[in-house]
Amino acid sequence: MRIIKLLITIPFIINLAQAQTAPPTDIATIKQSFKKLSVLGSVLYVAAHPDDENTRLLAYLAREKGYRTGYLALTRGDGGQNLIGNEQAELLGLIRTQELLAARRVDGAEQFFTRANDFGFSKGPEETLRFWDRDKVLGDMVWVIRRFKPDVMICRFPTTGEGGHGHHTSSAILAQEAFTAAADPKRYPEQLKYVQPWQAKRLLWNTFNFGSTNTTAADQFKIDVGVYNPVLGKGYGEIAAESRSNHKSQGFGTAKQRGQSFEYFKNLLGEAPQTDLLDGVATNWKRVKNGDDIANNITTVGKNYDSENPEKSVPALIQLRNKIEKVTDVYWRTQKLRELDDLIAACAGLWFESYATEATYALGDSITVRSQVLNRYSDKVRLAGISTQNFANGGQSLPANQLQQFTSHSYANKITQPYWLNGPHGIGAYTLPNDTLAGNPENPDALKINYDFIIEGKLLRYERQLAYKYVDPVRGEVYQPVEIAPPVTATIESKALVFSAGKPQTLQLKLKSFKLTTGRISIKPVGGWQISPSSIDFKDKRKGDEWTADFTVTPAPNAKSSVAEVQVTAGAQIYINGIQHIQYEHIPNITLFPPAQTRLVNLDLKTAGKKIGYITGAGDFVPDALRQIGYEVHLLTEGEIMNTDLSVYDAIVTGVRAYNVDARLAYEQPKLMEYVKNGGNLVVQYNNFAGLVVQQIGPYPFRVVNERVTDELAKVTFTNAQSPLLNYPNKITQADFDGWVQERGLYFVSDIAPEYQATFEMNDAGESSKKGSLITANFGKGRFVYTSLAFFRQLPAGVPGAYRLFVNLLSKPLR
Repeated sequence: MRIIKLLITIPFIINLAQAQTAPPTDIATIKQSFKKLSVLGSVLYVAAHPDDENTRLLAYLAREKGYRTGYLALTRGDGGQNLIGNEQAELLGLIRTQELLAARRVDGAEQFFTRANDFGFSKGPEETLRFWDRDKVLGDMVWVIRRFKPDVMICRFPTTGEGGHGHHTSSAILAQEAFTAAADPKRYPEQLKYVQPWQAKRLLWNTFNFGSTNTTAADQFKIDVGVYNPVLGKGYGEIAAESRSNHKSQGFGTAKQRGQSFEYFKNLLGEAPQTDLLDGVATNWKRVKNGDDIANNITTVGKNYDSENPEKSVPALIQLRNKIEKVTDVYWRTQKLRELDDLIAACAGLWFESYATEATYALGDSITVRSQVLNRYSDKVRLAGISTQNFANGGQSLPANQLQQFTSHSYANKITQPYWLNGPHGIGAYTLPNDTLAGNPENPDALKINYDFIIEGKLLRYERQLAYKYVDPVRGEVYQPVEIAPPVTATIESKALVFSAGKPQTLQLKLKSFKLTTGRISIKPVGGWQISPSSIDFKDKRKGDEWTADFTVTPAPNAKSSVAEVQVTAGAQIYINGIQHIQYEHIPNITLFPPAQTRLVNLDLKTAGKKIGYITGAGDFVPDALRQIGYEVHLLTEGEIMNTDLSVYDAIVTGVRAYNVDARLAYEQPKLMEYVKNGGNLVVQYNNFAGLVVQQIGPYPFRVVNERVTDELAKVTFTNAQSPLLNYPNKITQADFDGWVQERGLYFVSDIAPEYQATFEMNDAGESSKKGSLITANFGKGRFVYTSLAFFRQLPAGVPGAYRLFVNLLSKPLR
């Protein structure tokens, strides 16, 4: 018997372009494709996070200038906040990855990443580069540069700190290093088995004017990117807004801008531009041998293009392809053949896609593939074959405008798992199974179908990614990724199971079968913890069956916190995976199979009170964490706040950023203050200083500011040792601040009215002490508490001291 960890080994893929279902073939797309075919230039934009990119500039470069344009985001944005759900860390990074890909489909650029992990806000590059594996991340950047071969590189941020975030500054520092290192064969020589050194012409900083920070200047090089594209029917400020508004998890819906708009640049390395970003670079066919003839051909074909009869251009395009095939520059030959093949298919009226007949398959299953092919214009195109991993269909003619359907088979040989999440990773960087995977936004070996067509006597191969397609009565036709799962998954809802006073807890597993399966479920023994029963059998579970299995877990006295790991035996193999679904309408469904495990946390914890009212904010797991330790948590509605007796609640808690995202709190606020005045206990968790729905959150003034303590190990000083928040019902000590994750707190408060008491002082290295992490005031018969401490991260992670302190915030002693 062997344990299957279901890790994926992904081969090196030359093509960075994302496989797709059928691309658009409208007239505007075809005209843009003719224009792009004449351009041989490339630009790589570099920044730290999703949403850092300048979408207006990317759209202008890709769609107006026709350059191959890429955005290299060093991280996937895992450490940000989430305004649309409660996903955090890696799960948020998955959402933001898909939001970036959606943005790129709008602005026309390509998307790349390094292995760097967004570990949260960082105040300087020293901390950032200490957490990131600097050499590995730099190597990833060099790898992308050597593959993408940008003529010009552009940074979003400077190395001097005006970007305001350590990740931002670090992205500029590493971009300068990578600009030089990519050209040096002595740097990362192991990459040279696949790529060659590459020297970009220049590295520019795209200066900016954000809020109170203006780094633009009249003497800087500038270009007007606010031009109008009559073929697209939009200006680039409009396209940019559509692109940027895909960052929904960050609340970045943006108004469309129209008219003249300048972007400014400061030259950092290489020869400064004088009239154009790509000054000194041949951005047409003159850069390759015998390119003039190809350029003349493209011009002729473009002039003769008949939008009423696109198929008439196909013979000339095939002749053009024969010439491009002879280009000795492998990079541009590859790029232009790919573009040209898509243009040929569009002009020929070819549409073709492949679908799995089911949404989900188990590892080892045979996948039935239905492929559809339509030749809209004529019967001159012949299908030579359709092939999958282990199956090929023969060829046949394609009658004009008659949809043809073919059935073939593929094989579910790897589970659906993002390659950068295949194994454990440190705080600052993911561990890649293979360094050549760096850059890829998604798994490059997702199931694909190859189509071979004979067009004007020429054999052309196309690729489509296998999808699952269905019709939703509201959304219409919907495409989703095909999921490949282990035979059985065992999912634990909570990252941590919290115990106090030695009381046992039920560890419930949610199991799901993906094929007819018989087996056994068990939890690996954990020292100091009693787990019963030792195993639970299951029999003849069919595909789609879901059930639960309950284990009782009891800590021994003084049991240390440990990890409980689930094992599912199916046949002769052991699987150790749960399942996680992330579903939002603006992105494809995301499925992953994390380890089926949870942290067992043994707490010395006293509680007071029982019933908690909770006003939800931007999404967090605090209510579930409170239920684990015995509280009755009720999610309050507006009607209940306005029309019921709130005194039944021992405390009312507002979720993170509630005063940013819930406009009705402006209406409900007087009732909450009345609750406090009459003896209630109101605990408000952190809010962003921008976009508050009320002018005053508490009974007395204070101001939310952009201050935080990002070092989770930062020293905490108690300013009032006698405060009830530190003594009832749990005695809080310095030990309670051990083991915190990502940060101490964010968006602290300042200008605090004298009626408040500040409980703590803390600061990051080299900064003055801050008192605004936790304040409290008596008001009438009750108590108001405002906390900027990151409980929304600490409680789901099972941090013992965070539980003890938060319980104290909920527990108001009698006065």
